[in-house]
Amino acid sequence: MNKYKINGWPGSSKSITRELLRIPVLVAALGYMVDMYDLFLFSIVRVPSLKSLNISEESILKDGIMLLNLQMTGLLVGGIVWGILGDKKGRLSVLFGSILIYSLANIGNAFVTSVGAYAVLRFIAGFGLAGELGSGITLITEILPNKIRGYGSTLVATLGVFGALLAYLVAYLFSWRASYFIGGGLGLLLMVLRIKVFESGIFIKLKEKNIKRGDIRMLFNNRTRLLKYVTSIAIGMPIWFIAGILITFSPEFGKAMGLHQPIDAGKAVLFTFAGQITGNIISGSLSQYFQNRKKVILLFMSSSFLFVLFYLLIPVRHPAVLYLLCGCLGFCGGYWTLFITVAAELFGSNLRATVATTVPNFVRGTILPMTALFLMMKSNMGTIHSALLVGSVTYLIAIIALIFLEETFKKDINYIEVD
Repeated sequence: MNKYKINGWPGSSKSITRELLRIPVLVAALGYMVDMYDLFLFSIVRVPSLKSLNISEESILKDGIMLLNLQMTGLLVGGIVWGILGDKKGRLSVLFGSILIYSLANIGNAFVTSVGAYAVLRFIAGFGLAGELGSGITLITEILPNKIRGYGSTLVATLGVFGALLAYLVAYLFSWRASYFIGGGLGLLLMVLRIKVFESGIFIKLKEKNIKRGDIRMLFNNRTRLLKYVTSIAIGMPIWFIAGILITFSPEFGKAMGLHQPIDAGKAVLFTFAGQITGNIISGSLSQYFQNRKKVILLFMSSSFLFVLFYLLIPVRHPAVLYLLCGCLGFCGGYWTLFITVAAELFGSNLRATVATTVPNFVRGTILPMTALFLMMKSNMGTIHSALLVGSVTYLIAIIALIFLEETFKKDINYIEVD
């Protein structure tokens, strides 16, 4: 068997493949796929589902933002709860609990008959979704050898993005109600596979010691930890500006651009996440090749801002051009799981699940102030320029945060945070 090294980690191609195809890694990846399915199914079926509930054309944008914000509020609350539980009770308890809640909420969405019921279930679904990715990434970073953690995260990200593509396919073939029901069923099926998942060895050893775990106050009572936490959130904000505003409301942007043909939000999601699949693979691989996470994140972040300018400022005359730009934005936003991996690597094992779970959900939650600013400025500046203002502020904050961020590629993560 031919031996070689992956960034200093000696191993064979077969042994590395075995590491990446272990049940916990696959379950985390498939779990993220179902997570993404539900998260972006709403973007795809927002318009038809609200129309079927007899919502007027004028209210679809307002009610759509309200439902999105409630989902994101659920993600914020759930991120805190699941993160703390992940460090106190274990990574697996969160995986099981989160999948059960958002699967049942998904099924409930299939039976809504009013906007009020829709809103409650989107909040519950958001709460459940909050625990999935952070716990999965935490588990992967703790069970894989240090030098191939990036490949594990890349696998999770790649399969996860297929969830968004699957949502488009299912929504194309079935009604919006059936699409929600299918998503819930997929989640419940995944729970069967999770029975075979084992707990992280690092957490098992940590649990045997009398060490404070999952105390979120520790993130705020130390200046260095607080700075690391805030910067790890800020660098993910541009990704959610793209997904939460430019893609989710692409039909409204198409109208503002004067396109005569309506933009299909489902197609916008399809092109975005088709691009993100490639972006995730390349960003993860480049971080392994250069043994540097910050350089790769900066490259992708800068490129995405360039395409944001193209999306908002270049005159578009045909929907195909807008869909192509969505694909480019998706590719450049393909550092999502890479930045969550950085967040997990930044903190000790007694706070790792709390951080890895809250960070992506707080990033998703930044859609609340972003959409609030977008709507507030929209009446005076118009759809295009208000989005440009929000985007510019978002990217400026993210780049400043990246400058202060610690490089984590070679960091040994088997340590604890001291109060």
